[in-house]
Amino acid sequence: MKKAKIIFWITTIIIFLFEGVMPALTSQTEMAKEGIRHLGYPEYFGNALVVFKILGVLILVIPSIPKNVKEWAYAGFGFDFIFASISHFAVDGVNFQSFFPLIFLVILAISYTYYHKIERYKNIAL
Repeated sequence: MKKAKIIFWITTIIIFLFEGVMPALTSQTEMAKEGIRHLGYPEYFGNALVVFKILGVLILVIPSIPKNVKEWAYAGFGFDFIFASISHFAVDGVNFQSFFPLIFLVILAISYTYYHKIERYKNIAL
């Protein structure tokens, strides 16, 4: 159980830092705005994306949030990573930037798997 919690929190904190903290701190930089424009999205889309990313990571790290809400946050991040990868493939072709979101998709999947392992253990312990 301890190993599961450690793996869950490490992967979840990675998602928290890269999908919540970094976008919150850098979303208004010219480089971030250019990145959104480069992919063909309007600026307001980037702003909305940052708001939902921050809400999503808060949902993942706050233990008292209901399970069904966490499921939606995991699904939202999954879609975000998949569509970010597709956007980069479509605009930039095959390069590291196209695969980078898929690395975070794997980290998210590990977090999700261990979240459910912990939840199963809690249910058995009751």
